[in-house]
Amino acid sequence: MFAVPPNTVALSGTPASAHPALIARELAANPDRWRHLLHFHTDERFTTRLERTDRQEIWLMTWLPGQCTELHNHGGATGAFTVVSGALTEYVARASGAERPRHTVHRAVAGQSRVFGPGYVHRVRNEGPEPAVSIHVYRPARLPMIQYRVEAVDELRRVV
Repeated sequence: MFAVPPNTVALSGTPASAHPALIARELAANPDRWRHLLHFHTDERFTTRLERTDRQEIWLMTWLPGQCTELHNHGGATGAFTVVSGALTEYVARASGAERPRHTVHRAVAGQSRVFGPGYVHRVRNEGPEPAVSIHVYRPARLPMIQYRVEAVDELRRVV
């Protein structure tokens, strides 16, 4: 774990030592800090990093209807995302030994957050009719995303 000086704050004004979901929610509630960065692209979802320290990264993402991520994890990071507007659907894949992976579906609407830890494999999609905006916090910073696919035999496999 990184040592955080007591006066270190995230963009939201919340101490950087706060839970990632709290940071994401408080930043989501302060659109004047990031509204000018909003863009929507028809080809793929838009992402821009709002902050990066040794301890964490904060990202702003926009999602047009139908836009999504691949099945992935965050390379051992923990974190959270908060939906600012619209709705996002999260598909969580959990491998359970020799059993086929289980998929859990969660829908998050404006004001709701989802949290995750190391080894958490998921896919996020805007299945609604309206654009969506979300704020994401990852700890530690600079860990690569690892993509996955579900094999024909229903087994979760890391993509190399």
